Amino acid sequence: MPADDPKRRELGDFLRARRGRLSPETVGLARHRRRRTPGLRREEVAELAGIGVDWYIRLEQGRPVTPSAGTVDALARALHLSEAEHQHLRALTGGGGPRAFRTEVAPPALLRLIESLTQPAYIVGRRRDLLAWNAEAAEVLGFDLLEPEERNILLAMLVHPHSRALFGVGWEAEARRMVEQFRATHDLWASDPAFVDLLARLRAGCPEFETWWEPHEVRAPTAGLKRLHHPRRGELVFEHTSFQASDDPNLKLVIYTPVTDAS
Repeated sequence: MPADDPKRRELGDFLRARRGRLSPETVGLARHRRRRTPGLRREEVAELAGIGVDWYIRLEQGRPVTPSAGTVDALARALHLSEAEHQHLRALTGGGGPRAFRTEVAPPALLRLIESLTQPAYIVGRRRDLLAWNAEAAEVLGFDLLEPEERNILLAMLVHPHSRALFGVGWEAEARRMVEQFRATHDLWASDPAFVDLLARLRAGCPEFETWWEPHEVRAPTAGLKRLHHPRRGELVFEHTSFQASDDPNLKLVIYTPVTDAS
C-alpha cells in the first residue's frame, strides 16, 4: 500500500476497536490492576499474536508496514475476530488499492430477470447505489419515491422518512445491520470522493449513524425475515436473500420472497 493509503488509517481504527472490546479475562490473561480504559493493551495483543510490540504499534498508527498472511491470521486469533472480521482484516492489510470509483451499470440480462419476477427485486453496486428495481419493489419498498440523488439503499433506509415508517419497530436493527455490512466495503474506498460524499450525507441525515459507525463493526451478508408495515397492504413478511452477479461480482441482486406463515 502507498504510504498515504487511507486503508492504513481504517486498519488502525479497526484494530483499536477490536482491541477495546476485549478484556484480559476474555483472552485468558490475569488482571493485575485496575485499568483506566477498557480493553486489552497493545502489548497484550502483540504478545498474544506472537509479534513485536513496536511492530504492532506501527500497524495501529497506520504506518507503512505489511504483515504476512500468518501474522494476519495470528492477529485474528488474538483479537477473537469472527470470520467476517478476519476477511476484513485481510482486505485492509492487502497490497494496492481500488481504482477510482465509477457507478456500475446493470447488464441487460439482470434487468430482464428482475422485471420477470413477481416479488420485490433490485440490484445494487459496491457503494450500495440502487441501479435497478422492478415494479413490485417500487410498490412495496417505495423506490420510485426517491429522487435521483437519493437512489442508494443506505440513504433510502437511513435518511428517507418512508423507510422508518415502513420498517416500524424493526427499522433500527435493519438499518444498523446495513451499516455494519457496508463498513467492510467502505474501508477499501475510504478516500474516494463518492464514498466521502455518501458518508457525509449519512452523518447529516441520520442521527443514529455515527453511534453505529464509530465501533467499526463488520458484518457478513445474511438472509433473514423482514416485517414491513405497508400503508395500503398492511403487514407484509418477506424472506430477504442476496446473490452476487456472475457478470460483475460488484453487483448484488436482492430478492424479497413473500412468507405467508411466519411467527
